[in-house]
Amino acid sequence: MAVPLLDLSRQYEYLKPELDKAVVKVLTHGRFILGPEVKELEEKLAQLCAVKHASGVASGTDALLLALNACGIGPDDEVITTDFSFFATAGVVSRLGARPVFVDIEPDTYNIDPNLIEAAITPKTKAIVPVHLFGQLADMDPIMDIARRHNIKVVEDAAQAIGAEYKGRPAGSFGDYGCFSFYPSKNLGAGGDGGLIVTDNDDNIELLRILRVHGAKPKYYHRIIGYNSRLATIQAAVLLVKLPHLRKWSEKRIEHARIYDEAFHGIDAITCPAVKEYSTFHIYNQYTIAVDNRSRLIDALKKVSIGFEIYYPVPFHLQECFAYLGHKPDEFPVSTRAAGKVISIPIYPEMTEVEQAEVIDTVKKAVS
Repeated sequence: MAVPLLDLSRQYEYLKPELDKAVVKVLTHGRFILGPEVKELEEKLAQLCAVKHASGVASGTDALLLALNACGIGPDDEVITTDFSFFATAGVVSRLGARPVFVDIEPDTYNIDPNLIEAAITPKTKAIVPVHLFGQLADMDPIMDIARRHNIKVVEDAAQAIGAEYKGRPAGSFGDYGCFSFYPSKNLGAGGDGGLIVTDNDDNIELLRILRVHGAKPKYYHRIIGYNSRLATIQAAVLLVKLPHLRKWSEKRIEHARIYDEAFHGIDAITCPAVKEYSTFHIYNQYTIAVDNRSRLIDALKKVSIGFEIYYPVPFHLQECFAYLGHKPDEFPVSTRAAGKVISIPIYPEMTEVEQAEVIDTVKKAVS
């Protein structure tokens, strides 16, 4: 039985009447840029994240870029982040002319190891970007403590963690800024690219909203150089339809994760995702296991057309574009080891019991 890694057509069929109506409404009123749906979505997502303000932008990458710009990051500055994440996390730092400073990860959560952050701080350090990978928040209490003691900004990369919670507190509510992605594969996905920045600071949101419109206020008057980065009204309309379903979709992912955990329990060749005590709501944007012989498992999954993905096969310090940083291949052993072992298998909410059983059977046979 073929099982896709993700099947968005099922979600569309479920919501088709509402989605079609929402899109047609935008086409009818014609306010395609920063229309009323954008403002409504910003207000609702600010409430979800337990912050005062939210600003829709063109993508999750732009969310990080604008947030770091708003922090004043520029040439000669340093930004501490994980060695193991999607490329945008580190790429935006370089785009601003700053230097990404990588820190190794925890072996069980794949999130940045807070115990290693302080040693990476220098007089040039201006920000820390923790990533809430695969839907579980990084350990934010020690990270925020370090940032406060050193007067360093914190920008949460919560692209994979909308609605996730740490000690009952939502992703995006800890740092100076929280950044989200609405890429279609996310738990709350748009019909294309989209992103969001949240903040509790009145001055911060004013700056963000100027930055996203070329740095202009009022229109055509530019006191700063900004970007063209606005969440399209049609995308906001799509997200407003999906938002009421987000919690139950994440709960369904948790249910699938529990079934996987039970099925793989006791199999030494499989390391299941760890859920920390502080992680009061892990949303499982991905269900990522680590296996000793990944190539064998990949062959087995391909043979029966079961979807999978490797997030991420090359840690940042081994990427060719970051060779100028001068890192040694073995400098970050935990992220390097993870890159060689991790593989993500289907966990989307609409996956059926029969499909999940097929995935489980195939994985078990491949690693036995």
